[in-house]
Amino acid sequence: MPDATGPADHPAGHADHPARPADHPAGPADDPAGPAASWRIRLPHTTAAVPIARALIRTALNDIGPGAAALPDGDTAELLTAELVANAVEHTAGRGPIELVVELLAAPGGCQIEVHDPEPAGPGALVCPGPEAEVDPWQEHGRGLLLIRALSSDCGHRPTAHGKAVWFTLPGIPAQRRHREP
Repeated sequence: MPDATGPADHPAGHADHPARPADHPAGPADDPAGPAASWRIRLPHTTAAVPIARALIRTALNDIGPGAAALPDGDTAELLTAELVANAVEHTAGRGPIELVVELLAAPGGCQIEVHDPEPAGPGALVCPGPEAEVDPWQEHGRGLLLIRALSSDCGHRPTAHGKAVWFTLPGIPAQRRHREP
């Protein structure tokens, strides 16, 4: 069972969430208003962490309620979180748990999701390949970071006291633009 703390407000002053370095682009989490709520959840350093993380994101966003002013797209949040957690499990040594940090952002809404792992080296480039780059349709690896870059409003990585955090943000979708079930 994952360990969780939250909801709790812990903007930039937390030991693993220091003020962003000068070379880090400002994003919604840098809003002085801070997150509306945040959770820090320890996940096992196994592939079982991926479906657990997806379920936690789904639950967190569903618990906000359909009347919220601006929620991020839940399917996109689940997909990108699964990619980050899978990368952390596959590409880092199993020296401890992975942490999932979810921050629901105050107005205009949205969320920032981070995955903390013990490996200090940054992930592969969080950039889109050039238009000339060919993608092998049979390749099983290498698309996760491309998806994160393409579907998030911002993403990156930063060092932490115990390794690194890889993160993405999703904007809030106003209630009147959200898909409605028939």
